Amino acid sequence: MILPILGPVRMQSDPYELLKFCETLHISSSTELQVKICQYLEDKTGADKSFLLLVSEDQDELSCKVVGDKILDEEVKFLIQSNSFKTAITEKRPITFQDIKNEYREDVTKLVNFPVRSLICIPILHPSHSDKVVLLACLANKCFERFTTETEAIVKEYFMPVIPILLRTREYEEEKRLREQCQSLLAVAKNLFIHLDDVTLLLKEVMAEARNLTNAERCSLFLLDEEQNELVAKVFDGNLADDGTETTSEVRIPANQGIAGHVATTGQPLNIHDAYVHPLFYRKMDELTGFKTRNILCFPIKDEKGVIGVAELCNKVNGRFFTLFDEEIAKAFSIYCGISIMHSLMWKKVRDAQHRNKLSNELMMYHMQVTQEEVLRLCHYSIPFPETFHKDFSKFIYTPRSLPTSDTALAVMSMFDSLGMMARWRVRKETLARFVLMVRKGYRDPPYHNWTHAFAVGHFCYLLLKNLNLMESYLTHLEGLALFVACLCHDLDHRGTNNSFQVASKSLLATLYSSEGSVMERHHFAQAMAIINTEGCNVFETLSRKEYTQCLDYVRDIILATDLAHHLRITKDIKKMKEDGYNPNNPEHHQLLLCLLVTSCDLSDQTKDWKSSKKIAELVYSEFFCQGDLEKAMGVKPSEMMDREKAFIPELQINFIQGVVKPVYDLLSSFFPAAEVTARAVATNRMYWERMRDIYKRRYNNSGSSLDLFDDEVLEKEVLSGTKSWRDPHSHT
Repeated sequence: MILPILGPVRMQSDPYELLKFCETLHISSSTELQVKICQYLEDKTGADKSFLLLVSEDQDELSCKVVGDKILDEEVKFLIQSNSFKTAITEKRPITFQDIKNEYREDVTKLVNFPVRSLICIPILHPSHSDKVVLLACLANKCFERFTTETEAIVKEYFMPVIPILLRTREYEEEKRLREQCQSLLAVAKNLFIHLDDVTLLLKEVMAEARNLTNAERCSLFLLDEEQNELVAKVFDGNLADDGTETTSEVRIPANQGIAGHVATTGQPLNIHDAYVHPLFYRKMDELTGFKTRNILCFPIKDEKGVIGVAELCNKVNGRFFTLFDEEIAKAFSIYCGISIMHSLMWKKVRDAQHRNKLSNELMMYHMQVTQEEVLRLCHYSIPFPETFHKDFSKFIYTPRSLPTSDTALAVMSMFDSLGMMARWRVRKETLARFVLMVRKGYRDPPYHNWTHAFAVGHFCYLLLKNLNLMESYLTHLEGLALFVACLCHDLDHRGTNNSFQVASKSLLATLYSSEGSVMERHHFAQAMAIINTEGCNVFETLSRKEYTQCLDYVRDIILATDLAHHLRITKDIKKMKEDGYNPNNPEHHQLLLCLLVTSCDLSDQTKDWKSSKKIAELVYSEFFCQGDLEKAMGVKPSEMMDREKAFIPELQINFIQGVVKPVYDLLSSFFPAAEVTARAVATNRMYWERMRDIYKRRYNNSGSSLDLFDDEVLEKEVLSGTKSWRDPHSHT
């Protein structure tokens, strides 16, 4: 490109004046220095306005902070494009306004804040590296209407002594920023160590600090689950629910997939300038969330053993992408993260062990150990056939709660033996006796969730295994053993309150298990393990190592499945399994069936005769109302079913049967026609509750109710009176 020359006279600069000017630059900041440079250029060249475009280290971006005598509130940045600014950088020659692409001309005009008639951008080279352009000196609207080669000469001559000062000033500021950043990093480390006692809060702090240190828009933090080979994120920065609260749902991804998986596998950070062109980026997530990912900085978090997690930063707020400096900060920050997370997890293990020890002591104080005399007394009896206790003991119509409590331990041993488990697994009689007695003593005495309930659940499990031939065609014998033991242990040490109460009251149990969910169910399993690990109580002692591990896994999963929330989540999967047909070679089908079976056992009181079913409801609501009273004392509003002043029991029972119980036994009978009697019994009890609701409302003309209705003999007679158009499945006539 040839610049037009206005005249032959070359404008001369005074070297003394230039040196004098340089003396004024030593105490200035880089922005103040640029203001002085711009003013000097305007004076010496006759330009209306001047500004400097500083070139980034990678030669891909231009930035401007000063225009004339004005320091901009926010730095303006330009991408270096071909045939535009790039010409000045690569060819090291000036460009004019006409050389700049149309989409950037408007930006330049806005930058100088008046119409641009003429413009020249002169490249200034590094004093030590003649092949490297460090800035473009830009002059707009020369009073003579156009710029000349003399202008270029003056500018380059002027910058010879000035550019080293400007560069050193910027280097000094960068060092200062680095020092402040390091100080900030130490403050961050201190802040992280404050939260070592709460892993979830610590992870949130890690994300917030990582985002702030690098000026990122969002941050996600994954911890490595080595056992499952997955990356797990329990908290996400910026993910809000519809009500504005932060979502806490756990997300798991394979540890070797995607950007986070690549970083976890290699242990090396990834700085992605353009997410959408990177082969590892999964753009579907942006489509689902509406969030636009532009760039990503993903770095590993390590301890002395290796990678323990991955942090993923999205969208540099004040830049086009994350810089090398951001990478260095992230690398330093990750060291503190690794140390703090490692110590936090270790602290949690220690604290959990302390809590478990405290709970164990509490349990031991509450319950006395089973004496050897009790074990020998139980072992003294020959194990009878189940029908010895009642002729209908092995039928679905039998009500196990009718059996005296003193006979229940022997009845459990009878069922165990009748199912062939003692012979198959070579369980010693004394071991089984001690185990059963320990389990019985492991239950407290709330109105409903006590040993009698556990015995009833175990009895229904016996009925299923016995009458449906489950261990011949559907389950393995090991799964049958685990199911029976889990049913007996599924509510060990129940305190008469539910999971939400444990969390709301911040109990020791909630401290231990709330982060994992199913607080009470996890405690029940822990107590079952404590009993099994007690000397002389291990009914699994003859199993092989593989069988033992597998059996304990079954017991854990079955007990956790007694959380009704879990059952409701998997109901659709059970229905699909029924539609597709049960496949005994499919492990997932085995797991789903076990979950359905244990839920049907847990709710089996609803399949008994009306008198028994009504008595159970009385016990359940006695327990519910006690929790409701505790919640009121805590200042917490109880749910309707827990509030003795608001609960209308017949309506609640009808809803419970219709919404939860009936679908369970409909599914059970669809798999096993022999269990249809249980579904009919549930339908019968619902009909009785509907009668009670209608009669009670008609008589009292209101919906208020309490446990008093269970003592209303007149009401009961009226419910049972009338011609039946249906057959009671428990009728013996």
